[in-house]
Order: sequence, then C-alpha cells, then structure tokens
Amino acid sequence: MPDANHRLGLALVSASALAWSTAGLFTRFIEVDTGTMLVWRGVFGALGILAIAFALQGRAALHDFARMGAPGWIFAIVSALGMLCYINALRITTVAHVSFIYATVPLVAAALAWLAIGERPGRSALVASFVSLLGVGVIVGLGVEGNLFGDLLAFAMTLSLAVMMVISRRYRGIPTLPAASLSAILSGMIALPFADNLVVSLPDLGLLAAFGLVNSAIGLALFTLGARLLPAIETALIGAVETPLAPIWIWLFFAEIPSGATLIGGALVFVAVVGHILRQNSNSEGEGTVYADEGGNGPGSS
Repeated sequence: MPDANHRLGLALVSASALAWSTAGLFTRFIEVDTGTMLVWRGVFGALGILAIAFALQGRAALHDFARMGAPGWIFAIVSALGMLCYINALRITTVAHVSFIYATVPLVAAALAWLAIGERPGRSALVASFVSLLGVGVIVGLGVEGNLFGDLLAFAMTLSLAVMMVISRRYRGIPTLPAASLSAILSGMIALPFADNLVVSLPDLGLLAAFGLVNSAIGLALFTLGARLLPAIETALIGAVETPLAPIWIWLFFAEIPSGATLIGGALVFVAVVGHILRQNSNSEGEGTVYADEGGNGPGSS
C-alpha cells in the first residue's frame, strides 16, 4: 500500500493547504479584536475537529485522549502556540509577508527531521525547497510594507509547523485528531485573558464559525492525517502552495493587485512544488519514498 498511502497523503496535505490559505481572508473580514477572534476560532475549531474524529472513529475517539502521551501533548501545545503566532502575525504584518515567510518551512522541516530522526531528504526535494526559497526571496526582497515583529511571529509559526511535522513522523502512534482538537482549545484558553468582548454580532459569529471550521478544523485535521503518510520535507513542499494562494484570496475579495515580484515569486514556488510532485508520481522509486523508508518512516510503514 505504499503508493496508495502516498497518493492519499498528497491529496490530504494539498487540501489542507487550500483551507489554510483562507486565514488572511478571514482576518480581513472579521472586525473583532485579535483575542476574541482567537477564542472563538479555538472553540469552533475544537468542535469541528471533534466532529470529524467522531465521524471517523465513533465513540472510540474519546479513548484516544487518554493515550496521547507526552508526544501528543507536545504536539498540541506546539500547535496552539503556532496558532497564536499565526493569527497575530496576520493582524500585525501583511498577508503576503506571512505567506512568504511560511514558504521557508521545507528548509526548516528538513533540517529538523535530519537532526531529530535522521531522515535524509532526496536531491529533487532539496532542489525544490531551494527554488521555493528563491521565490520567497524575490517577493520579500522587494517588499518594504511589512512589520518586523509581525514577521518574527510569522517565523515562529513556521518553526512550530516544522516541529509538528517532525513529531508526526517520529511518533506515529499519536492520536492526531484529539491532539489537534486539544491544540485549538489551548489556543483559545491562552487568548481568553486578552479578549476585549466575547459578545459579538451574529454576522461576526458566523464568520468566526467559518474561520474555525474551515481554517482550523478542516485544515488541521487534513494536515495531521496527511503528514503521517509523507516525508516531512515533502509535506512542507506541498503545503507551500498556500504561499501564492493567500495573496490571491486577498486580491479577489479586496482588489489588492499582487505586485510583479509577488507573481514571479509565487510562480517559482508553484513550479517547485508541482515539479517535485510530478517527479514523485512518474518514478515509483521516487527519492521521497526512498529516504523515508531508510529512516523507517516511509508512507507504507504506518
């Protein structure tokens, strides 16, 4: 089943990238303060993930909370902190800057996976990650509209996601959906003291519900399931599709036309990701599968 698992992982992580790319759009539409947004996003995100867990596992999903163990709790805490950094970064700096900084995840995840679990990336994956980084350099190097603190928060979010990838690969027994649900609850609890007013209008409540369900529940559930079937660097490369998508949403709904640098850099990221996926599909002994199997964490070893 390695090939089938690999294709499923590709589909799940690609769908999660699409869901996550809407975060900037929701933060623009929703007018409540950041603390209130994080609380409600956490509530709806947790409920959505629990609903998915019950749909997949029935009442057995409740027992998974009891066997999360230390790796599961670490996963949930890192994810919660990443959520806090992510939403605050989107409110402080530009959506483009957050997205482009996030595109460095392939390099960060590859380094962490190599140091932590000895997972060696293949040559094509490394080339693709460097090309995607080049695309980020083209965009960020020509942009001066960002905020330094917001950019640092965006990198903290990037680091947290890379750590989550490595944890998912190293500890395959983690019940990922309960861990994801717990992370949403934790992020809301941490943000609660900073919320100005939890009483919001019905339109804002609807947007907050959609934010939590689409961007947190669906996105995180798909990612945590798909990341277990792919090498860490490949997961990050596919997730990099979010980089050009996020500014496109803003362009479509707020008429903010991307600059030439954004289009060129986004094209480089797309070429890197699509080229890598095509190479994997055309070669049954693709580099991603080889180096994953060498580390005992390949798509077919779950």
